[in-house]
Amino acid sequence: MIGRISGILLEKNPPQLLIDCSGVGYEVGVPMSTFYNLPALGEKVVLLTHLTVREDAHLLYGFASVEERNVFKELIKISGVGARTALSILSGMSVADLVQAVTLQESGRLTRVPGIGKKTAERLLLELKGKLGADLGAAGVAAHGDATSDILNALLALGYSDKEAALALKQVPAGTGVSEGIKLALKALSK
Repeated sequence: MIGRISGILLEKNPPQLLIDCSGVGYEVGVPMSTFYNLPALGEKVVLLTHLTVREDAHLLYGFASVEERNVFKELIKISGVGARTALSILSGMSVADLVQAVTLQESGRLTRVPGIGKKTAERLLLELKGKLGADLGAAGVAAHGDATSDILNALLALGYSDKEAALALKQVPAGTGVSEGIKLALKALSK
């Protein structure tokens, strides 16, 4: 199993890379979150990898962080979710956002990812429940309870992005009621 690759970045064709390792060029598929943080062509790159062996191909996938690779491995274990779908999910949302969506069981956040419908999102939430948060340190949102979910949904309904809403939720003390939490979150967003 190839667990890590280090070499010179030769080509960037999203989501594919070509990395030269001592004269051998490896094609590596990466999520867009990793792609956007790559160095310039001709520079050295180091990626954690996952090798998938199929009857018709050996496919190498690369990740910038251990968390991304671990989530990818959990995603491809789910029936009906292949590597392409897993890359799409990791390209459409950060690991922290995915952990938060699974913790709060919010399928709406997953359906925003291209290729993920309502049924697939619900199956992902069911299959991933309890598997991501403990390993990856859920963003502390679960500790707030049901009020957090209501506050988050209110912020999303008002048009704030997932990241903006998550940052605003960090400003809301644990145990705060829904209406007071929304006021505090909006106050934090207005700064």
